[in-house]
Amino acid sequence: MARNTQVPADHDAPPITRILAEYVAKHPSRGWNDAVDHEAHRTFLNWLGCAVGAAKHEAADAALAAVNELQPAPQATVAGRSERVDMASAALVNGITSHTFDFDDTHLKTIIHPAGPVASALLALAEHKGMGGRDVVDALVLGIDVACRLGNLVYPEHYDRGWHITGTTGMLGAAAGCARLLKLDADRTQMALGIAASQPVGLREQFGTMTKPFHPGGAARAGLMSALLAAKGFTASPRALEAPRGWAQVVSTKTAWNEATDELGQRFEISFNSYKPFACGIVIHPSIDAAAQLRAQGVRPEQVERIELRVHSLVLELTGKKEPADGMQGKFSVYHGVAAGLMFGRAGEDEYHDDIVTRADMVALRRKVVATVDDSIDEASADVTAVLTDGRKVHVFVEHTIGSLQNPMTDAMLEGKFTQLAEPVIGAAKTKQLIQACWGLGKAKDLRALTALARP
Repeated sequence: MARNTQVPADHDAPPITRILAEYVAKHPSRGWNDAVDHEAHRTFLNWLGCAVGAAKHEAADAALAAVNELQPAPQATVAGRSERVDMASAALVNGITSHTFDFDDTHLKTIIHPAGPVASALLALAEHKGMGGRDVVDALVLGIDVACRLGNLVYPEHYDRGWHITGTTGMLGAAAGCARLLKLDADRTQMALGIAASQPVGLREQFGTMTKPFHPGGAARAGLMSALLAAKGFTASPRALEAPRGWAQVVSTKTAWNEATDELGQRFEISFNSYKPFACGIVIHPSIDAAAQLRAQGVRPEQVERIELRVHSLVLELTGKKEPADGMQGKFSVYHGVAAGLMFGRAGEDEYHDDIVTRADMVALRRKVVATVDDSIDEASADVTAVLTDGRKVHVFVEHTIGSLQNPMTDAMLEGKFTQLAEPVIGAAKTKQLIQACWGLGKAKDLRALTALARP
């Protein structure tokens, strides 16, 4: 059989591997305004709360059981657990748990969940090395910037091909952040990015299974190992990101090179991060918000004949499961999300337990949801009408859902979310202390005091 040996065109690709390496290695500490620095602390707080909250999930149990087969050295903390493992395994497991509930942060321009890969790698490395919080915050901002800028470069075509963009950019963000934390020079940071470029993690086919949260964990581990290898002199292509057969042109038909470099060092992608009030896929949030508003207006499930839902086609493409069999599948069901919003007025992790998703009244209610595609509606919006048994109609249109950039969660709301997730795992006293430690991250002299609070 004949093979197509044609090399893709270079498309005048700039040397982005080198440009980003120089940026990560040389950008000044706290080289951004107070708003960006505060957003980094919000990102870390939200990430750690999600990781602690899922620490007792069966996915965490399975991952740790597998890791312990390797007889790891006790270098780093698994958030919410008493076990300590080697730093690469801690990065893996914390990346898994931070995404298990689908409750983590979202860079809405690309639907990347950036903290999972980057923060998981950084915390493990910083704890093992006894590093300070300022270095971690700097590395978090820069690592997330690299991941999301490269996401901007290839999104949405990359995602449409079936890649899970959190994992397929996350290893690059984690490598960049860890290279910064290790204070690698530009040459070795370039190698770290190059090594990571050969390790994209994640296919959208895995959504609804434990392997979806494996993606940010696998990316965290890959990025950390890439930086460690580079620090010891391991080499890679210096053009691993932009070359004709490099990362960008292999994984996407779109290569908007300027997206990686425009306003570099002036615009920080962490500024576009958002945080989930609902424990499910981000595109479901407007529909849940609308259903909760219907409940707040007095609509009750027993009054409903049907719920007419109009959403963008992407919503049903990603979350169109009509009959989810368990909680994990329920996170990809806009039908369950609407039912939860109307039944409970919320959709936290409790509303995605298996027994809730399969409960008879919830099944009956979600079967009353009639979803219609309307691409005139933005993917971040939802139009919901409850048709009641007495003939009345109650309508809600959500343009900007709670948690969006236009309608963000406040610091107090993030603390409340953290408390709800962490208290059952580490207790009320440690939860309060850990929240304060997260807000004080940039001033912490040694991350080990924070990680000690994250253990039950």
